[in-house]
Amino acid sequence: MKQFISRYPDALIRVLVVFGLVIGGVLIIRSLLPPHLKNTAIHIQMTVDSEKVKPVKYAGSSVCGDCHEEANIKKGGYHKNLSCETCHGPAQAHAENPDEKKPQAPRKREFCEHCHTYDHSRPTGFPQINPVAHNPLKPCILCHNPHDPKPPMTPGECSACHAEIARTKAVSPHVLLECTTCHITPENHKITPRVVKASIPSEREFCGKCHTKESQVKETPKIDLATHGEKYLCWQCHYPHMPELD
Repeated sequence: MKQFISRYPDALIRVLVVFGLVIGGVLIIRSLLPPHLKNTAIHIQMTVDSEKVKPVKYAGSSVCGDCHEEANIKKGGYHKNLSCETCHGPAQAHAENPDEKKPQAPRKREFCEHCHTYDHSRPTGFPQINPVAHNPLKPCILCHNPHDPKPPMTPGECSACHAEIARTKAVSPHVLLECTTCHITPENHKITPRVVKASIPSEREFCGKCHTKESQVKETPKIDLATHGEKYLCWQCHYPHMPELD
C-alpha cells in the first residue's frame, strides 16, 4: 500500500480523498431523504393530493357572466384578459351564496396604481401614469369604467405614452421636429397603440430629404447618400431620437 501511495503526488492523493468523502457524503444524505424527495412520480402525486385537500376559493371568470352583465362588457374591453377575481378577490363563496357573501369591490385609486403607475420595464403602449400628477386624490373609477377602461379623451401628445423617447429627443438635434415628421400615426394608434402601429421609415432616402448634399434644408449635416453607410439603413447606425452631431 505504501508503495502504491508513494508513486502519486500528495496533492493528487488529497484530491482523491476529498472527492471520495464528497461522494460518500452525498450517498449518505440521499439515503436519509424521504421517498418523495427522491422519486419524481411520488413527489408529483403528493403535491396534487396536498392541493386537492385545500378549500376552493376561486370561482373562475366564466361563472361571473351568469349573473353579472359587467363580465360581458369586460370581454370587449382592455381588461378582457384580466380575471374578475384579480380585482374582486376569491369569489367561490360568493358564487355559492351570492346574497350572503359579497366580493370586494376596490374603490381607492391606490388599487389601480399597482398596475398603472409608471414602470419603465412595462411594454410600450401599456397605459401608465404618474399618480401624483394624474387627477390627484380622485378615485380612478370617476373617469374610467374598470370593466371597459377607455380613456375619457384621446392623448394629444406622443409623450403621453412615449415619455422616455420624448425626454431623449428634447436634448437632441431633432428637438424641433414633430414626431409626425417621420412617423405616420393613424388615429386609432392613439387608442390601441399595440394593435395599430405608427409607421417607421423604411428607406435611406427618407433621411436623405434633409441630409443629402442636394437637400435644400439648411443647417443639417450633409452626406453623400450613394457612398455613406453603403447598404445600411440610417437608423441602424444613428439613433433617430438622439442622432450624434459628428
